[in-house]
Amino acid sequence: MDNYAIADQLSLLSKLMDIHGENAFKSKSYSSAAFAIEKLPQPIADLPHEKIFAIRGIGESVGKKIVELLQDGELKALQQLIAQTPEGVLEMMNVKGLGPKKIHVLWKELHISNLEELKEACLQHKIAATKGFGEKTEQNILEAIHFLQQNTGLYRYAQVESFAEALQQKLQLHFSEHQFSLTGEFRRQLEVIQQLEWVTTANKSELKRFFDDEQFTLVAEGDDFVDIIANDALKLKFYLTDTTNYARILFITSCSAEFVLAIEQSLAWKTNENVASEEDLCAHLGLQYIPPYLRENPKMIQLAQQKNLPQVVQTADIKGLIHSHSNWSDGAHTIEEMAQELIRLGYEYMVISDHSKAAYYANGLSEQRIREQHNYIDALNEKLAPFKIYKSIECDILSDGALDYSDKVLSTFDLVIASIHSNLQMPEEKAMMRLLGAINNKYITILGHMTGRLLAKRKGYPVDHKMIIDACAANHVVIEINAHPARLDMDWRWIDYALEKGVQLSINPDAHSFDDMHLIKYGVLVAQKGGLTKEQNLSSKSQKEFETFLQNLRQLKGIG
Repeated sequence: MDNYAIADQLSLLSKLMDIHGENAFKSKSYSSAAFAIEKLPQPIADLPHEKIFAIRGIGESVGKKIVELLQDGELKALQQLIAQTPEGVLEMMNVKGLGPKKIHVLWKELHISNLEELKEACLQHKIAATKGFGEKTEQNILEAIHFLQQNTGLYRYAQVESFAEALQQKLQLHFSEHQFSLTGEFRRQLEVIQQLEWVTTANKSELKRFFDDEQFTLVAEGDDFVDIIANDALKLKFYLTDTTNYARILFITSCSAEFVLAIEQSLAWKTNENVASEEDLCAHLGLQYIPPYLRENPKMIQLAQQKNLPQVVQTADIKGLIHSHSNWSDGAHTIEEMAQELIRLGYEYMVISDHSKAAYYANGLSEQRIREQHNYIDALNEKLAPFKIYKSIECDILSDGALDYSDKVLSTFDLVIASIHSNLQMPEEKAMMRLLGAINNKYITILGHMTGRLLAKRKGYPVDHKMIIDACAANHVVIEINAHPARLDMDWRWIDYALEKGVQLSINPDAHSFDDMHLIKYGVLVAQKGGLTKEQNLSSKSQKEFETFLQNLRQLKGIG
């Protein structure tokens, strides 16, 4: 088990102990240990057991639990608590704004044991009348339940990626004489996936027998499709066809419905026309080949007619890691360790942007620690040249739209990322006031994760995207495409408008560890959907180009 898996188990144990009303000091010890393990620079599984007990924040009791996890793969205490907890109470842990102690009150005092009962209690205003809740909390709970129910059965792209690729490989091996191609939402690189889809020439009866042996569940079938449920959760759909129709079906199922309709209307294409490949189909229609990730916006059809589709950014185009955290705040590694890993991976520079002082929960930097970090970075840049570390900060946008450092402090950074991390439950008017306040500060270089969303988990605060993009254009502010697969924020659907307004975008991983560096690929996948080229992406610039960009930006903003 890796550090994150162990930390997750301990964190869940802590929460369930609080939900069951067990010893608060003991539950806190598991929570603290989980936080400490996440930040360890080396795998805890590689340590001798005696060294595990010596880690700061891990005592003998918690250390024994970690050893148990490493040896047995599970915690008996955790399994016992899960068995004693109604499934509906476990589901309530997914409701944003409901911590373990509040769930304890709902379950033990109000006898609410599932989401439907909780929803009904909110509608009857029983929650607002309960001590420690109130009307605002009640309304937030209702909105969170609605969002959860809307997103039931949805998965982030990264959650299903390894399963999709492994099953594709297994199908090809098992049905060696037949074709299988992933299609649908996954092939179009959508950030959220409702089901995994394949086009295949395999025989339906053989396909059903295969999945029966795999203990997957058949839920529907027709002459040209089979629907399966994997692991009692994930939906799989198989379009059945022959080799003659294969390319046509693959193309159609790899397009949005709007895109197919636009092709049929603008090009008078009959969907029963057969071709040897998708490339041949596009050529038959007089189009440049349109990759699946661009088969969303009908605008791409016109560009394909003109043979003018964008040459979209690739993961290999990323030259610098912008937006990264070190152990100065809540990252897992030292700045030098992060830099050395990036050098090994072939990057030219890193923008270190630890959390600001308002993010006390993430060990945000005081003004004194900023000066110390800058001196440390100066020394590292001498040591690691030609690789360069740029001085930055992820500065919190406060409730009034101000930033949590003075302009004098902000002027000491090479660039500044501004993000909202607190008081996320707010109306659009409040969110816009905060965002526009930050954008209007001349020291802000990049607007981080614009809406604060967590895909399929948290909606994010409402914003007027056009107004924000227009303000960024007017103030020469770069907009981040946060590459973390749970964020992918700004939404790719607004890339086209941002480019139209001349706004520079930046694919950033928000990296807190070595593993997070590789999340850049998910930002690239959604950026491709928006037609972003490497020239329009800040993190694709070479170190020299990046340096020039920052110099020109300072002149535009009137910064000395």
